[in-house]
Amino acid sequence: MREEVNGRGGVYDSRAESRHYSALLLAFLLVLSALSAQTTGAPKAPQLNPVKTSVSDPASSASIPSPQAAAAPTEIYTAKRGEAIPTIAHRYLGKTSYLTSAELADAIRHVNGDRTANILKANENIIIPGILAAPITEKTIPVAKNFEVRAIYLTGFMAGSEHGIRVIKHWREVGGNAVVFDIKDSDGSVTIAFEHPLLGKHNVYVHDVPKFVHFLHQQNMHAIARIAIFRDERLVVNHPELAVQSRKNRTAWRENGRVVWTDPSNPQVQDYNIALAKHVAQLGVDEIQFDYVRFPAEGDQKDAVFVFQKDQPERAQAPDASGDNNFCDDRRLARPTEWEPSGTVTTANTKSAATTNPPSSETASSASAPSPKGQKNAAHGASCGTVAKSGPKSRRNGTNAACTLKPRGPQRSDLIAEFLKKAYSELHPTGVLLSLDVFGVMAWQRQVDLSHTGQDIVQMARYCDVLSPMIYPSHFFGMDGIAHPGDEPAHFIGESMDRFELITKGSGVVIRPWLQAFHWRTKTYSPEYIKIQVETARQRGGIGFLFWNAANDYSKPFLAMPEMKTANAKE
Repeated sequence: MREEVNGRGGVYDSRAESRHYSALLLAFLLVLSALSAQTTGAPKAPQLNPVKTSVSDPASSASIPSPQAAAAPTEIYTAKRGEAIPTIAHRYLGKTSYLTSAELADAIRHVNGDRTANILKANENIIIPGILAAPITEKTIPVAKNFEVRAIYLTGFMAGSEHGIRVIKHWREVGGNAVVFDIKDSDGSVTIAFEHPLLGKHNVYVHDVPKFVHFLHQQNMHAIARIAIFRDERLVVNHPELAVQSRKNRTAWRENGRVVWTDPSNPQVQDYNIALAKHVAQLGVDEIQFDYVRFPAEGDQKDAVFVFQKDQPERAQAPDASGDNNFCDDRRLARPTEWEPSGTVTTANTKSAATTNPPSSETASSASAPSPKGQKNAAHGASCGTVAKSGPKSRRNGTNAACTLKPRGPQRSDLIAEFLKKAYSELHPTGVLLSLDVFGVMAWQRQVDLSHTGQDIVQMARYCDVLSPMIYPSHFFGMDGIAHPGDEPAHFIGESMDRFELITKGSGVVIRPWLQAFHWRTKTYSPEYIKIQVETARQRGGIGFLFWNAANDYSKPFLAMPEMKTANAKE
């Protein structure tokens, strides 16, 4: 044995010291290995793992930064007798970075030795991963209003589910960059936690909006919060005094037998919707989207009474269903003489295809074309306008020469514009974009549609950043002499876009259309059908697009998107 003298006068064995350091090194490596196994073994929360994918529009990726977050710590929980992992996951969800309790439960099982049993023993210690030091707060990511959005729509129930998270990730993988999700649907159900005297207790599906938006931002996606404004069945059932009133019986007015419409001119109704929109804007979403921002278009219009009409003579209050009345002289939306009404647009009285969350859909009746049982896609965005009666035309402006008297007092379009002016002034300072869903048929500028809906496109364009006309080909039934409009996507997308571009010329508003992602009233629905709509809208001035499927089935867009990306890359 070789001995040496150390600097302090002692003697040491060099081989023993070598073994000592080797043991220390081995122990250190074992510790590092264990830590690495624990770190990589625990599933990361979805928002901590951004998906990187090639997108055809370089501006889209550049516009949304990809924030990074540090790994979240864990916590030890001591179980009580009979407790189960799903129960604990539900209790801890709000304290973690996970989006769904099912996802957290899987993570708990994994980090605790990939256990399969759910029931825990008394005093058993388990690790809870993904603990947040503080609740997630998220900020709006400002983008230019002409940012090219490629979005799908999700119900609140779907957005808050594990399946919805998978749908979002798949959409990002195929080239999507945005999601529209429900905050308030057309039945009045509010999907998030929100306190307001008019709302009361309600089911919550998206439990943590900042966390959900944070996840979307980590996926480099634009977050669009949809609010159905004036069609609100829940509100009018609980507060019938806020409904449109019946002239005949002084009770809540019914549209096709149902009480579903609030009074758009009622200040309480307006304030409630603006309060909800402002609340959501503070939770980090990038855009607020208003749907059903209109008056009811069906039912007995002469029987409907609104707050704004209380001081008006009865003759000036109700638009005639034929459109042949004094309202025809409101020339703010005077159509060019060559744009003649060419048919009627009908819709279907549809029911939900999903049992868990009633879908949003613009419901209407159609004697000529009943909808398939359980089909709910048909009604969103359809118009129920009818052809105005023919009359002598003025050569100068194409309006009915017999109409010389302007209706007294404010009109429905004035009320909609005033509401939007107020909403925009309160939302715009928060940094969110404001987009509006409008009837596709409004591009034809028929007086009967304007007098019923109040959707004056010229006025509305002043108080929003984006207009999203719902130009589903299948909904233009009877238009332009085409027997099966659903099978002519190029015609109706192109014609609609041309008209909307002309109407809004010089306003600066962006036209981002809703496109058909469902098979109702068409035998040609396919990935090619999707591609035709997207390309036609783009060629006619559309910036981006939104896909609507009320059941959230996007199998055809999922197939079409990669093909469109490949085609763009070759150009």
